[in-house]
Amino acid sequence: MKNLEYINLPGSMELFAKQVVEGFITGMHKSPYHGFSVEFAEHRLYNTGESTKHIDWKLYGRTDKLFVKRYEEETNLRCQLVIDASSSMYYPNFESPSLEKPNKLLFAIYASAVMMNLLKRQRDAVGLSIFADKLDVHTPNRTTQRHHRLLYHELESLLKVDAIQNTKQTETNAALHQVSELLHKRSLVMIFTDFINSNANLDNQFEAYEHLKYNKHEVVLFYLAEPKTEMHLNFDNKPYKFIDVESGEEIKLNPNQYREHYQKQAKKHLKELRLKCLQYKIDFVEVDINKGFDKVLNSYLLKRQKMF
Repeated sequence: MKNLEYINLPGSMELFAKQVVEGFITGMHKSPYHGFSVEFAEHRLYNTGESTKHIDWKLYGRTDKLFVKRYEEETNLRCQLVIDASSSMYYPNFESPSLEKPNKLLFAIYASAVMMNLLKRQRDAVGLSIFADKLDVHTPNRTTQRHHRLLYHELESLLKVDAIQNTKQTETNAALHQVSELLHKRSLVMIFTDFINSNANLDNQFEAYEHLKYNKHEVVLFYLAEPKTEMHLNFDNKPYKFIDVESGEEIKLNPNQYREHYQKQAKKHLKELRLKCLQYKIDFVEVDINKGFDKVLNSYLLKRQKMF
């Protein structure tokens, strides 16, 4: 991530995503994933009367037999990318996030763009849902180039939202219940969120996840965090004013005086979150927003292999 720069021009997000995926695939072929193909699956014998579009003529020249290239699209996967765009997702950089210093929302946006590029290579259908206090965007999962351009436009529009002027609380349940009902076929649902919701406890929040599972969807939850400050409360030894960006509540304190207790509570919350995901058979992936997109891409490929 740190070797690539984003330039704010039309199509630049798609170009960035393409570069990341190509670099990832190059590295993947040197890893235990060696032999994984992002497009071609296998050959099968040509059946008289069908289209000659995918005949492998080079293989015909060697074998004198007609074989058709079979692609993954014949066992197409449907994937819905779901982004939490509530105000807490703008942490830790509210005014000028960048790929060098991202906030959670910027990471989720670019991770989604990168995923879209890989899904396109796989010939998998992709849709996009964006929510905060309600479901703001929902598109069905499709494979067309026109549809991909629409999704990139939605992601680029989300980048332009002023975090200070447009504060939004989190209302996960209603949004995910809607997503579950709008997905009419079994899909892989990949959710990018920090799981911060002051209006609902974990039991209440997981009602919507249970709904997704009840409707036979596979779920991968990407838990986005900036561990240095969010998990470890690692600040300088001086007083700070902390502001809840969703409720507006303020508190003044010296983090050093509360660090040990805070870390215990953070570990407890994380443990409970892991257990809930285990209970509902949800893949739980912890993501440090400062460490690039490989973890997201790997999680998708592993999940896809299990589903087929």
